Amino acid sequence: MPWRAPDRTPWGVLVSEVMLQQTPVVRVEPAWRAWLARWPEPADLAAASPADVLRAWDRLGYPRRALRLQDCARALVERHGGRVPSDEAALLALPGIGAYTAAAVRAFAFGLRSVVLDTNVRRVLARVAEGVALPAPAITAGERLLAERFVPERDDAAARWAAASMELGALVCTARSPRCDACPVRNACAWRAEGYPADLHAARRRTQAWAGTDRQVRGRIMALLRDALEPVPEHAVTAAWPDAAQLGRCLAGLLDDGLVERVPGGGPDDPVRYRLPV
Repeated sequence: MPWRAPDRTPWGVLVSEVMLQQTPVVRVEPAWRAWLARWPEPADLAAASPADVLRAWDRLGYPRRALRLQDCARALVERHGGRVPSDEAALLALPGIGAYTAAAVRAFAFGLRSVVLDTNVRRVLARVAEGVALPAPAITAGERLLAERFVPERDDAAARWAAASMELGALVCTARSPRCDACPVRNACAWRAEGYPADLHAARRRTQAWAGTDRQVRGRIMALLRDALEPVPEHAVTAAWPDAAQLGRCLAGLLDDGLVERVPGGGPDDPVRYRLPV
């Protein structure tokens, strides 16, 4: 992956980690390349129009991430001279940066020791160390302490561990079809030794269908505005979804989130319109 290549930059790593939240690599890679070509440094993104940022985000999903990433770029310019810091506390103080992203930037951008605990690493540790099929839906304090014990003390070894454990979960110790015969730690795996017991938390895992959800409606409104060269009349926005109440709720949410702006009309011949933020 390009954000793991030797010529990676801390900014490129940070952008990749934000884009990869709940979005598969195959969709992120072309968007990441285009993003870094257009905004290679935080100062470039900080100076961009929010509308351009949302258009460049395109269909990566959860577009609030795009505006939070721009907020982060502005904070980097204001607080750190346009550079991504390596200090954990400084990273956590940036808009939109949580514990996982801060740890990933430290490990993958700077080669520093940190506890990188994403879905793949959690699954590997749950199986190898705890003998369960899948970890609990939310990270627990005990789980974080367990992960901390696995991380080597030396920075270079810890950074390699972060990458290796993540790749092991992504490519071998997968959620649905683990390739146990190809696993380098199969003989140390408690889950395998106990006969692959079923997922204890299966009843707590609920995946929401896409069709008919508010996410789909919000996505349809955003796509309409992204493709428009001018503000879109209200009647065209309301025609984007048949359920008027649901569309109104989703449009109000987009306005509250700062993802859409309302342009008041000046009379019967000048209707209310909507656009991406400028």
